[in-house]
Amino acid sequence: MTLKVLVVCAGNICRSPSAEAAINEAALARGIDVQVDSAGTGSWNLGEPPHGQVIAAGERAGLTIEGRARKVNSLDFDRHDVILAMDRSNLRDLMAMAPSLEAHAKMRLFRTYDTTSAEEEIPDPYGGPDEGYDETIRLVRLAAEGFVESLVSTGVEDAVTLD
Repeated sequence: MTLKVLVVCAGNICRSPSAEAAINEAALARGIDVQVDSAGTGSWNLGEPPHGQVIAAGERAGLTIEGRARKVNSLDFDRHDVILAMDRSNLRDLMAMAPSLEAHAKMRLFRTYDTTSAEEEIPDPYGGPDEGYDETIRLVRLAAEGFVESLVSTGVEDAVTLD
């Protein structure tokens, strides 16, 4: 079974494309079959590539970050098994967009999978210094490792019921 994962931030140019790359990296390393996509809750960056500073931070860390910004749409709630939000604001926006209780059950804060921290949000580095983007890469990798480990320990088929 291929698990379909959607990672979501505000503009889909920093955190979510980084998380998409990090989950793909972690899943490949563990032999887990996932299909990862990313989107934003806002529409101001539609069609743009990831932010230059996050691409550079990824390159410094050996993580290739690609894609084009898009906005979450109603089909995303049906076609994805798990929807991972970068922060509480994104999660609230997703909950408001969700067409059903079943869709709500698919949503989680991504950083809750980071077993090294009690923090639940990936801070938005947009507009800040390069160090913030480097930290974003570090944090999404930790959360991605934890997410993929949860898939290994519970099985991909049970991923929708992870809490």
